[in-house]
Amino acid sequence: MEVINIVGTDDTPNVILDKDNGKFEISGRSLPEDVNMFYEPILDWIDAYAEAPAEKTEFNFKLEYFNTASSKVILDILLKFEEIVENDHDVVIKWHYHEEEEDMLEAGEEYADIVEIPFDYISYTD
Repeated sequence: MEVINIVGTDDTPNVILDKDNGKFEISGRSLPEDVNMFYEPILDWIDAYAEAPAEKTEFNFKLEYFNTASSKVILDILLKFEEIVENDHDVVIKWHYHEEEEDMLEAGEEYADIVEIPFDYISYTD
């Protein structure tokens, strides 16, 4: 599979989707002007990945901030990985949050309540 490697900006996150090296990460800030246009290739890639996923997938979310439109797409991403879990593959979500950002921790906990995927919460400092 082709690797997706998008370098983030002030409004868009860094995205790395690399099946061969087992690296799956979205980090930074997510408030793109056109959320659907930004995330469409990412969602398409995940759909293709779901056809033949690795036995174990570890997906890292290291978001500092995301807007409401992005929160919907994040849920869409998680629901796609939930389908992979339902097909007997291991998926773990690593939800990184700054120790002073309780809102980001709570956002991860809310997602974990919606999808049937194990979440690991990882606190970091500057």
